[in-house]
This record gives sequence, C-alpha cells and structure tokens, in this order.
Amino acid sequence: MQADIMVIGAGSVGLAAGYQLARRGARVVLLDEGAPPHALGSHHGSTRLIRYAYGEGARYVPLLLRARRLWQELEAESGEPLLLPCGVLNLGRADSPFIHQVAASAREYGLALEQVARDEIARRWPAWQLPAGLAGAFEPEAGVLYCERALLAWRRLAERAGARLLEHSAVRALSMDSKGGVTASTAQGEIRASKALLCAGQHTVTLLAGLGLSLPLTRVRKTFAWYRADEKAMGPGCFPGFSADLAEGIYYGFPTLDGAGFKLGRHDGGQPLAPGEPLAPFGAFEEDGAVLDAVVRAYLPGVGELIEGKACHYIRTPDEDFILDRHPEHERLFFASACSGHGFKFAAVLGELFAHWMLDGDPGFDLAPFRLARFG
Repeated sequence: MQADIMVIGAGSVGLAAGYQLARRGARVVLLDEGAPPHALGSHHGSTRLIRYAYGEGARYVPLLLRARRLWQELEAESGEPLLLPCGVLNLGRADSPFIHQVAASAREYGLALEQVARDEIARRWPAWQLPAGLAGAFEPEAGVLYCERALLAWRRLAERAGARLLEHSAVRALSMDSKGGVTASTAQGEIRASKALLCAGQHTVTLLAGLGLSLPLTRVRKTFAWYRADEKAMGPGCFPGFSADLAEGIYYGFPTLDGAGFKLGRHDGGQPLAPGEPLAPFGAFEEDGAVLDAVVRAYLPGVGELIEGKACHYIRTPDEDFILDRHPEHERLFFASACSGHGFKFAAVLGELFAHWMLDGDPGFDLAPFRLARFG
C-alpha cells in the first residue's frame, strides 16, 4: 500500500494529525495495534483536564491557547460535546513551584486566574477539607475534556476526509528507501509513504532504535479511580476539576459527571514498566487503592466508596517535557513522544502543527524546548 503520509499510532496525537492531514487533501494511512479508541495506550479513562495557566511552564501556553480554539472547532464540526469549562482549582502551599508557575504564566499571557485562600475555598467548594498552609489558584476558563469521545470524533472526520485507518496493524520495524520514503513492516504486509509521523507511545523507542536513534524515555504504570459522590455537592456546577500538589504527592481530579462518580488519580509515583510489559490491572498492587483512598479521607471526607479503578501508563522524559522532532538523518520521519502524563490537552494543536510541518515545512510554533537535542 502507498500513501503520501503514514501515521504510526492512532492515539490522540495520531488521530488529530490524521484528521488535519486528510482535510488538507493528503493521502493518509493510519496504523494502530488496536481499534482506537482503546485501553492499550494513554488515551482512555473518559476525561482529562485542560488548563491554560500552566504549572509545567509558560512555554506551553501558546500551544494551549491554540488547542482551546481547535477543541472548540472540533466540537462544532463533530456535533459532539467535548469541552466542559467547569473551572480548575490548582492547590498547593504558597511556596510550591507548581503554584508559582501557574501564577507566572497567567501574568505573562493575561489569563484569568483567581488567587483563593483556604477559607475561601471552604466557602465556595465545601467538599474540600484543607489543612492550614494550603491555598489555591482558580482558573475559571479551564475545565474537562472528554477524551475517548474526542478520538471517535477525529476518527470519524478523518475517515470522512479520505484517511484510511488500519486496525490491529502493529508496526514491527521501519526502514527508509533510497528516495527518502518510509516503509513500515506489519503482519499484514508493508506500507509505504513519502513521509511518516511516529506517535506510537511505548513502541516509539523500539522503532526509532531500529533507525539508529535513542530516546531517553521511561514507562510508568499509573492508576485512577471513581468514587461515589453527591452530584449536588460535587457536580460540575459546584465542584471544579483540580490539580493538587499535596504533602502526599501530586493528584488530579474531576467533578462527578454523567453519574459516573468523582474521579481521582495520582500524577507522580507508580511502578516502572519495560516496553511491552503487560499492564497489571487496578488492584494488582496494594497501594493502587490505598494512596487514592488516603487522599479522599484526608481532604474530601464527603466522598463515598470506591466504584471502579483502572490502570494506564505514562511515557516520560527525564524533564517531563514533550519530544516533538524529526529524525536528524531521515528528515521525512517525524515523531511525537513522551507526553509525560500531561499531554492529552495538547493533542488538537500537536496534530495541527505536525500537519503544517509535514505539508508546509514549518510547524508554526517554536519547538526548540521540545527537541531531542536538549538531552545532548
């Protein structure tokens, strides 16, 4: 099979890129090990937060502001509700580097952000029971993204624009032909394209290693869970999403949506995984539920019992920033990797910038902070 552009990995970035490329007239084929959306990568779990005053660094804010517009456009084109602006509360001590950077990025870009003291948090969102020393920064325009719903929208629109998705087509190896094109070897045969975007999660390391490129990535097992909660106290009209830098660790959570319950996850911690190692289900480790239950009891005592837990994985760089680049020797091969557990909110803009880069020669953003060369 021959295509203009091959996208290897039809997860969040892959489907977003496939949609953007196909709508501009490129002949696109997407390859995936499963039938997306699925639970084999990092895009499952119903919801993700979207924040703009970004504690991970102001360099991300231009990408986020463009992403917001693209999420809104995807909602309009697909007819699916994808973005719920219920607000996000950033919690931590006043000296927390994360909280400091949230405020700094808001000042730099003129973003709406309210500094909220502990007593004010208790008044506005009484589900919280915070100890002395904690305070918050509330971002009213932030909120929740419906992740699997978004992937289905991209898939439907990409296929309508002419993209072809090959399910259950894991790529075993990549090679470059004499003209600079890319060939992917799969169990179903070889796929050839003039250019390729590699965004295959844990498989990116192995595939690039076969082309002489080493990426400093690690894979970590993570867990999250849903708890019973009163929608009148913790629904989106009266309880925001949150990101919390607590003494116990870094946690994130969501209001109860569509009767599913209050969702809570831990951003740090987790168990290291080798590439290809099976992902143990929630409950396989004693701490899976214990670390989440402890936060509920300490800070959200009105939350009820556990409903369901799930496991996923992060692919991380040492600095937890993304890698957005092209192969230094094979310039028709582009790659996006290591979204480090905070990347879904960027998927819409990453798909667009790779489409621009591959078709126009310019991604439209300064990607110097995200190049592989920063690791020396």
